[in-house]
Amino acid sequence: MTHKDEYYNKAKQQGYRSRSAYKLQQLDETASLLDESATVIDLGAAPGGWLQVAKERVGDDGTVLGVDRQRIDPIDGVETVRGDMTEAEPRERIADRIGEADVVLSDMAPNMTGEYSLDHARSIHLARQAFETALSVLAPGGDFVVKAFDGSDLEAFRSDIEPEFQYVRTVRPDASRDESSELYLVGKGYTTAPLAVGEETTVEIVDTGHEGDGIAKVEGYTLFVPDAEAGETVAVVVEDVKPKFGFAERLD
Repeated sequence: MTHKDEYYNKAKQQGYRSRSAYKLQQLDETASLLDESATVIDLGAAPGGWLQVAKERVGDDGTVLGVDRQRIDPIDGVETVRGDMTEAEPRERIADRIGEADVVLSDMAPNMTGEYSLDHARSIHLARQAFETALSVLAPGGDFVVKAFDGSDLEAFRSDIEPEFQYVRTVRPDASRDESSELYLVGKGYTTAPLAVGEETTVEIVDTGHEGDGIAKVEGYTLFVPDAEAGETVAVVVEDVKPKFGFAERLD
């Protein structure tokens, strides 16, 4: 049995709409993406194999929304939006329906021309559309998964993703066809911090944390400052940045 037949036949036997369902299973097992009760958006979701896996893993308390230009046959507990992700209007509808998401997935791929450089460039274009959508809807700490074809433009795309997440890794699921150049970039821990490590600034300490550190707020972002008390205004340097909070040291 060939690699293709193994996953194709398995999908038929287990009731998945596409063999790509196993790619998402393997991505989740590798990168811990689909927590119970999570809110998940799947871009380029037709025919719905990834939606089936996502719904299984987030459970009845989770929310799954699929988006595609093609019609997606109904799946219990899953919402769908029909639209082209290269246009702005579907993104607005997603935000209205979901608000913030814990995970944004994209398995979008271009119509293949057989000319590799063109197919690669088109895949990166679609991946960038998915990235822009993720930035507009991801909650702090959220995760992003996007398919792209390997090639000359991949590293530049990855370098654009990396500053927005705690880390980015490349994953090639076993369920991908052996001859395929597809891979997935996985961004973990979406970071909305208005400050960068090494940045110096002045903050007002507005509260004290459980460990005794001073707490400052910078554009709504929480910054912990040791040896600082509520009411002080102190000069600090940022030492560490997490998705929802960071740490700084006093400069005085």
